[in-house]
Amino acid sequence: MKCLKDKMRKLFLTILCFFIFNNNVLALIQVDITRGNLEPLPIAVSPFHVESGSVEIKHSDKTIKNIGAEIAKVIEVNFRRSGLFNPLKKDSFVQKPDIAHAKPRFEDWRLIKAQALVTGKISVSEDKLRAEFRLWDVVAAKEMVALAFSTTPDNWRRVAHIISDKIYNRLTGEDGYFDTRIIYVAETGEKTQRYKRLAIMDQDGANVKYLTLGNELVLTPRFSPTNQLVTYLSYFRNMPRVYLLDIETGMQEVVGDFPGMTFAPRFSPDGKKIIMSFAKDGNSDIYTMNLETRVVEKITDHSSIDTSPSYSPDGKYITFNSDRSGLQQIYVMRSDGTNIKRITFGKGLYGTPVWSPRGDLIAFTKVHKNRFYIGVMRPDGTGERLLTENFYQEAPSWSPNGRVLIFYRETKSDSQGKGFSAKLWSIDLTGYNERQIETETDGSDPSWSSILSK
Repeated sequence: MKCLKDKMRKLFLTILCFFIFNNNVLALIQVDITRGNLEPLPIAVSPFHVESGSVEIKHSDKTIKNIGAEIAKVIEVNFRRSGLFNPLKKDSFVQKPDIAHAKPRFEDWRLIKAQALVTGKISVSEDKLRAEFRLWDVVAAKEMVALAFSTTPDNWRRVAHIISDKIYNRLTGEDGYFDTRIIYVAETGEKTQRYKRLAIMDQDGANVKYLTLGNELVLTPRFSPTNQLVTYLSYFRNMPRVYLLDIETGMQEVVGDFPGMTFAPRFSPDGKKIIMSFAKDGNSDIYTMNLETRVVEKITDHSSIDTSPSYSPDGKYITFNSDRSGLQQIYVMRSDGTNIKRITFGKGLYGTPVWSPRGDLIAFTKVHKNRFYIGVMRPDGTGERLLTENFYQEAPSWSPNGRVLIFYRETKSDSQGKGFSAKLWSIDLTGYNERQIETETDGSDPSWSSILSK
């Protein structure tokens, strides 16, 4: 964990200079979650010009020959995966990168149908990387934003993600989600004997690190919304315990020893509490624990099973699922456990509710006629929309801007357990941009971090 700690210390980027042209130009993309046929914006990402005298970068025991092209490639992949942008092929570019960065010939870029253009310049020494980029409105023939960053050379991928976020924000008017990480359960082995480890990676699947050895079963890791803490469930001597893990230091601690089973832990919006389910004598209720005082508070008290709690972003409400109506449904209550209301009344079973960081929607898993759905609804239960359907899928988690969901999907195995897999997938709120996230192993129970650069 020491190398991970040292890596985290280097993640502080210094903005050397910035000159933003805030001329009240409207966003080029108007995001509408009800539109599934949104035409992606044609955007040209020119390879970043590398200044003469720059040294080569070594990354993951490989030497990167052209860091400018690699940074542009990461930006392109981010844009393409978002579903909102259509990066144009580089073989159609006419201008050289250094000339385009100084002053684009907009007529050349209009010829290939580009509406936005990204250019950049890179200089690299042994211990310092300086990255500069400019975003151009090709149609209006003007610069929209320009920024420069300085960091250590091994942070070049983060530079690409931060640049992607800045461009995403300028073109859509919303915060991006590229400079983020995902924690999940990495799975290997046959279905009947799976080894499960905590793993963390960049949102695009790069820089994978394994945080546990796989000696004990781990489940449901969840990021704190305010820092690099993670809470998760692990079995110690066949008993489930809720743990806290500091990603930066590698320090791990038990949240508390309860005389029964604890599961489904999640942080409060301010990161000061853990909310979870606690099962005792065959009954499961929802509890919170103050992480500073370790004071435990019982939130629900019912003879049925209450589980999978999730706070609203303002901390005033909690959504959870319960079978108190006879079937598993989703409920909303105040954070003190009062004013409990059932919000799902459709056909099927509802579970794993999680509140959007925007506060406008609750994501959920639905089971109906042996099919699993990932969907969203308003906090009062209206406006239910099912985004994706499959044999088995669950555990949705929101991107920090509330526009994309990550979840995991299992494939059906034969009678011997062959053919089984568990993979991470993402989908945006239109339901039309569904993509598998490449991972080194199988994966389940994903959780999205907040923006790292904020």
